[in-house]
Amino acid sequence: MIKITYVTITYQAAKVVQRTLDSVLAQDYSEITHLIIDGASTDGTIEMVNDYIERSNAAENGHKVLLMSEPDKGIYDAMNKGLRSLDGDYVCFLNAGDYLPAPDTVSRIINAVADSPLPAVLYGDTDIVDGEGNFLHHRRLAPPENLTWKSFRHGMLVCHQAFYARTDFAIATPYNQKYRYSADVDWCIRIMKAAAKENVPLLNLHMVVANYTQEGQTTLHHRESLIERYKVMESHYGRISTFLMHCWFVVRSVFKKSN
Repeated sequence: MIKITYVTITYQAAKVVQRTLDSVLAQDYSEITHLIIDGASTDGTIEMVNDYIERSNAAENGHKVLLMSEPDKGIYDAMNKGLRSLDGDYVCFLNAGDYLPAPDTVSRIINAVADSPLPAVLYGDTDIVDGEGNFLHHRRLAPPENLTWKSFRHGMLVCHQAFYARTDFAIATPYNQKYRYSADVDWCIRIMKAAAKENVPLLNLHMVVANYTQEGQTTLHHRESLIERYKVMESHYGRISTFLMHCWFVVRSVFKKSN
């Protein structure tokens, strides 16, 4: 059976992490490992995770839940700790506040995967929720039918939480910690580049696979994130191509507002 690992990064996340934990606990698929990488929280997050571990054990659902709590150097350092602890076939980073849409989400994902060779990436769509977990809207950027590493020239068409990377590609591709807000964009692109180099396909799941909380670090640091994301794009697509594409973004935005 295909094994899925979820990595959830937490720090002082007691206000939002419960729905993340509950959504994984509710999954009717057994081959799930949930790694909680915590930055030494003191707000009750650890107690909530320990309660989650007890509930998961009592449920006898086959899930394995592991907690690591210690100081880190930021979210991408924590994500790299998660990568170093992986097993199984695929990994998805489901951060505190984000959650799986339904109890059969993982089962439906697995059912969409054909026999080996396993795709390098499984990707789907995303719904946006508020800080209370209430639905706001469908994500504006939709995943293309045939995703490649070049697709992200048009923006991050697949949300990080809707991007399931095969673990061998993920482990070989640590997050670049020189980025503070957009290393996830760079990570996805580099994984897709590696898949293209080895001629391993990517699979569109044609379903919503994640509910993403709008009030994340990228939202809180929107300007810094945009600047950093531009640098990521330059590093992969070149200075001229990135500049021209962003000029088009501006023109498109002005056109939409005028209509």
